[in-house]
Amino acid sequence: MFGLGTPELVVILGIAFLVFGGKKLPELGSGLGKAISSFKKGLHEVEESVPGVKEVASLKEEVSKVKELASPSSK
Repeated sequence: MFGLGTPELVVILGIAFLVFGGKKLPELGSGLGKAISSFKKGLHEVEESVPGVKEVASLKEEVSKVKELASPSSK
């Protein structure tokens, strides 16, 4: 995850705890979760409303499948 290991995450969480305090961290986490959920919902709505987005995605999948079939296999 972005090149961050367990020790780095522990340090970041420790600093966040010191800065915001124990009571504020759950509120921040909840707000962040709601923001991410809203962002994903907005992206889904854009994909549904913009014509051609799904078609382009399906064409990319088909092209990648054809490339896999056309590539010489190492037997």
